[in-house]
Amino acid sequence: MATSTSLPLTGRTAIVTGASRGIGRAIALHLATLGANIVVNYSSNTTQADLVVEEINSSSSPSRAVAVRADVSKLDDVKALFDRAEEEFGTKPHILVNSAGILDADYSPLPNTSLEIWDDTFNVNTRGAFICCREAANRLVRGGGGRIITLTTSQAASLRPGFGAYAASKAAVEAMIKVMAKELKGSGITANCIAPGPIATEMFFAGKTEEMVEAVIKECPLGRLGKPEDVAPVVGFLATDASEWINGQIVRVNGGYV
Repeated sequence: MATSTSLPLTGRTAIVTGASRGIGRAIALHLATLGANIVVNYSSNTTQADLVVEEINSSSSPSRAVAVRADVSKLDDVKALFDRAEEEFGTKPHILVNSAGILDADYSPLPNTSLEIWDDTFNVNTRGAFICCREAANRLVRGGGGRIITLTTSQAASLRPGFGAYAASKAAVEAMIKVMAKELKGSGITANCIAPGPIATEMFFAGKTEEMVEAVIKECPLGRLGKPEDVAPVVGFLATDASEWINGQIVRVNGGYV
């Protein structure tokens, strides 16, 4: 399908998980400015998801959006999420952006990490990514333009204390995506990870003191925290045809933090 350079995703559908707030919200809004129709996935915050949909549907972009509740760790929910995308926009989706994720806000050292925290983290971050990516590999448009983009973390490279479960859950996803990119040979679907550094979101600030936040800022060469809007355009590029030669990669969007 030919698309204009100003709206390169016109006529394509993007499913964005965890899109009601934070980085996922910024990605959904940005992909809409590129012409994509957006499935705004959320797990619990209906109000925030509806606000994202309203912002997209009231914009001058030809994009349309719909909010769909689904728990990414549940297979039936994810299948229903893809079903709704097809029903709502009348076509198979081209793009999956898996942004849903959780973090232990107590920053427990591994010797003190409970099995409950470990299992919850892997259930959403790793199992959820696997279910979503597997569904996408089987249901995205084939023959060109298919894009699987998962959000991981630069913590998988920086390996800071207190992030053991989180970093491990995301490192597993990075390995999975590298394998999946090879296994999708011939499909026209690419698979990549975006690994943000410290980004000023609710999840980043949860459980952190002002001193902890300042310490992170001092580690950043650009002297500030990242913003969701720093990440969204990189995802936008990977979603377009211009990114086709980028496949099986981990793109660390962190301002030099790692």
